[in-house]
Amino acid sequence: MALQEEFDRQGQWLFRYRGTIPLVILVIGLGIFLNSKLNPASSILGNGFPKKYYEYICLAVSLLGLIVRIYTVGYTPKNTSGRNVKQQVADSLNTTGSYSIVRHPLYVGNFLMWLGPALLTENLWFVGFFCLVYWLYYERIMFAEEQYLRGKFGEPYLKWAERVPAFIPRFRGHVKPDTPLSWKKVLKKEKNGLAATFLVFFLFDAAGELIRGQRDFNLFIAVGAGATTLIYIVLTLMKRRTHWLDVKR
Repeated sequence: MALQEEFDRQGQWLFRYRGTIPLVILVIGLGIFLNSKLNPASSILGNGFPKKYYEYICLAVSLLGLIVRIYTVGYTPKNTSGRNVKQQVADSLNTTGSYSIVRHPLYVGNFLMWLGPALLTENLWFVGFFCLVYWLYYERIMFAEEQYLRGKFGEPYLKWAERVPAFIPRFRGHVKPDTPLSWKKVLKKEKNGLAATFLVFFLFDAAGELIRGQRDFNLFIAVGAGATTLIYIVLTLMKRRTHWLDVKR
């Protein structure tokens, strides 16, 4: 099999499981994080930097990624950007909003959301390992996605891809979205990411305290985890039992 077809096949497979495979990295990261709590000398922070300030910085990185996703999903038409997992979907080619500055804004958002917990490990080697794995992992997915878009949209796609970078945004080329912001679509699609972000940080914080026999939990993260989980449950029930979150586009 030619390398082009091999990359495409790998990308299609990874696309289907892009939400579950990174959990393995998360488990590894949690182990390294706990080791840094038991052995402070292995931490890049040392003993002088306040732990909770660093937690907030890492949380801010993850929430920035979520904001990128919200901006992207909220302004895109139906059946283009989202959390579809079985196959590529694109009824139209997105070229405005986030897609005017980078070709894969959702994956940029995903990277930042996962980078937060990776930084939380306080281990530069793991952060480097995470970045390498993410690059190899999503490179295949982006390749398969672009193969699909190129085959479906042809010349318009090629012209857009020629002026817009794949992963590192170029902000000077930003074009205002040509569709209005849909908060219903944001609430429907991104409730998972909001709850998962706070739950992951709460897991790290609680595990780090308990393994040292302490109970100095980060109250902000704990309350955030509880509140966002409640929001997730309410929105999920609304999605299943009402039509309030239905969107026309």
